[in-house]
Amino acid sequence: MTPPRLLTDWRAVPPACRGATLALGNMDGVHLGHRAVLDTARAARPGAPLGVVTFEPHPREHFRPEDPPFRLTPLAEKCRTLGEAGVDFVLALPFDAALAAMPAEGFFGEVLRDGLAASHLACGQDFAFGHRRGGDTGLLAQLAAAAGIGLITVPAVADAGGPISSTRIRRALQDGYPERAATMLGRPFELRGEVVHGDKLGRVLGWPTANIWIGRRLEPARGVYAVTVALPDGGEAKGVANIGRRPTLGGDPETRLETYIFDWSGDLYGQEIGVRLVRFLRPDAKFDGLETLKLAIAQDAAAARAVLGLPPGPAGA
Repeated sequence: MTPPRLLTDWRAVPPACRGATLALGNMDGVHLGHRAVLDTARAARPGAPLGVVTFEPHPREHFRPEDPPFRLTPLAEKCRTLGEAGVDFVLALPFDAALAAMPAEGFFGEVLRDGLAASHLACGQDFAFGHRRGGDTGLLAQLAAAAGIGLITVPAVADAGGPISSTRIRRALQDGYPERAATMLGRPFELRGEVVHGDKLGRVLGWPTANIWIGRRLEPARGVYAVTVALPDGGEAKGVANIGRRPTLGGDPETRLETYIFDWSGDLYGQEIGVRLVRFLRPDAKFDGLETLKLAIAQDAAAARAVLGLPPGPAGA
């Protein structure tokens, strides 16, 4: 899979990216509803490049910087997932005060018509653009028609719980239901990051873990999960992971993800892995000592192996 080309300036769009069919929106998570918009854009002009126009940072981060992190997919992960969906380029417009103040008509004319020379547009029914979200799909249709640019507004994809949305996926993860999130995403929810050195306590306990920081992104429910792990060599392994701040050990200032990988050995420090949440097993807990913690980890590992269809492993594995 070739990653999409990442652009940040609508005033300097390469010739190969002009005349594209464009999918519009933040696309946080790149869920099934977003995939429908991408598929519609591609089908409208199969011979044209497929681009995505989004914003970085997310406008909510610009207007409400004090909010807790909420993003499902930081930009690098969003681009990777969009590339897997066949997107050729992503225009991540820097969302600052100047862009926030741009009128809807100016955004259409300067960015979509002149900057990108769009041949076709696709968006969800709730897409809004321009100063104070002053432009809706009705205005977009008028502007596109006047410019001779095609537009398709794509109905929301829904399931038994209603329209699939990034908000519903966030809630499912925060409530401890990664399998519900996976159904709406069309893939397991993945936390990706570089493996960092910890205090090596896992080795002492017999459960060496690969540690990554959660960082500025949505924090799923704290606790223990059965997981699969995307390894740097492209392989996949299975394991048990904990999201939390290690209350038994005095607490951490930041949330970390600690993953014990079953039936695997090797050095992952400094390399990037992806940890895919399969099933929430139990909430984070504080234990009265290391021996109690060690016993709990063994029980968690046994539960994770059962969920993942693995045979029981020896103690400390």
